[in-house]
Amino acid sequence: MADQPTDLSRRGALKTIGAATGAAGVSGLASAHPGEKVEVNVGFANSAGARAFRRKADDVVREFDFDAGTARMPRAAADALDNNPNVRYVEENGTMQALGETQPYGIDRVDADVTRANGDTGSGADVAILDTGIDSDHPDLQANVGEGKAFTTCSTKGGCRYGAKPADNTCKQSWDDDNNHGTHCAGTADAAANTEGVVGVATEATLHAVKVLETCGSGSFSDIAAGVEYVANKGWDVASMSLGASSGSAALKDAVQFAADKGVFLVASAGNSGPCTECVGYPASYSEVVAVGATDSTDSLASFSSTGSEVEIAAPGVGVLSTIPGGYTEYSGTSMSCPHVAGAAGVLMANGATASDVRSTLTSSAEDIGLASNETGSGLLDVAAAAGLDSSDN
Repeated sequence: MADQPTDLSRRGALKTIGAATGAAGVSGLASAHPGEKVEVNVGFANSAGARAFRRKADDVVREFDFDAGTARMPRAAADALDNNPNVRYVEENGTMQALGETQPYGIDRVDADVTRANGDTGSGADVAILDTGIDSDHPDLQANVGEGKAFTTCSTKGGCRYGAKPADNTCKQSWDDDNNHGTHCAGTADAAANTEGVVGVATEATLHAVKVLETCGSGSFSDIAAGVEYVANKGWDVASMSLGASSGSAALKDAVQFAADKGVFLVASAGNSGPCTECVGYPASYSEVVAVGATDSTDSLASFSSTGSEVEIAAPGVGVLSTIPGGYTEYSGTSMSCPHVAGAAGVLMANGATASDVRSTLTSSAEDIGLASNETGSGLLDVAAAAGLDSSDN
């Protein structure tokens, strides 16, 4: 499934996430009472300026190696320094704020903010991401990452499509993400609410990296079947599979049946073959697996979203902002829709629901957005409704 990225630099991603506030300028000094003390940053033009700074200061907070210092002094003293030809600048020592946390539009659209505000964070649930791995060092994911297992090799080389990691990737863990795709899915499912970056559908579930896809985003039927089996044997709650093929595999079919029999909630992306008819891929086509289609920010069906009778539910999948190793970016694909549902399942299973309960609850509570059942199944995911809440409860 070829998901479509929007390439953003680290700088560009941070601009998307939030904006820092600048320090106040010297103009703040003029409004102060002449005898009132102010804390200022002073830049020196030469040693005479540095000496003047020290003479005027009541309390030197620090001196920098780049010919500047911070001190507290009366406003009149600061004004005098500002007029000193040996001083480059005088500015009030203002403040900056941490870059703010952004709620991606999809999290808001499926009302996951309502469940989070209600204290339904997925804490206690285990959500496995079967994909290219998860960045073990990402600040939005570190608090939630639990165990990992690699069925393919983490590569220190880059070179693949849609943002594969560069050649200096260290593969700190065998299950580290060497592609970006798995980390992106993990962030949508369960990025922490930690005042930075982005936030997921669940925010306190335990994420497990099951690396079944290699650096270029492909994996054998056997590797994926082994990953599904591993999740089942670990007793984890959710298996999120943002992967697929146009044909099935007997071994993978056995694996999903094995996991379903052990109570795992299995969810997969419907596929990116659209526009098409009856073209849902595998493993989404298997009856044991919930197939997820994609919508955009206007609740229209994504042009690429595979359709068919197997589709059970839809979630946002166009221009989804989430985590990648070293930053954040937007991707589009049913791969991005799938982890919305995985995170929702984690929220419900943390509250004691079984996989069967989750499947029926998510479909029965989905929002009708006026699209055909072969496009979005029962409708658009509504996490709040599934949890017995509504948007007025936040």
